[in-house]
Amino acid sequence: MRRSRAEGFREFAADRTSSLFRSACLLTSGDTHLAEDLVQETLGRMYVLWGRVSRIENPAGYAQTVLVRTFLTHRRRRSASESPVGELPDTPLHSVGGDPALRVALLGALGQLPPKDRAVVVLRYWEDRSIEETADVMNVSSAAVRTRSVRALAKLREQLGGSLSELAAR
Repeated sequence: MRRSRAEGFREFAADRTSSLFRSACLLTSGDTHLAEDLVQETLGRMYVLWGRVSRIENPAGYAQTVLVRTFLTHRRRRSASESPVGELPDTPLHSVGGDPALRVALLGALGQLPPKDRAVVVLRYWEDRSIEETADVMNVSSAAVRTRSVRALAKLREQLGGSLSELAAR
């Protein structure tokens, strides 16, 4: 029984790690080291629950929820000890395709958003979740998600201005 539990978890982790990592990279504005830490912590928490996973309707969705909550908790714990930098480091983005200049501009703009606003944008527009799903993941009301979405998108438009249309036109 114990061996099959471990094998089942290994298979789940192998299938979901890349998706979790992409989401974590967006949440952390391209900080791949922190994204790796968040994914590792998420998978650790999932392993603890893995014996009870049969009661979880959607383990992949639950893992995404754990990832977002881990990110938000991490940001609260470490907010006093970290400060933002003016430029993104020259590190490769771990994603398939796309325009690198556009991705860097978007990651930089995402990095300027407060963590909860960033989480709303990632969940709603990157992962294409509904308002209700996003509210459930973040433990907030649907109205709070709608408000944060509007404000976060306005901030992104303000930060990117005309540069987004110029980058997208390339």
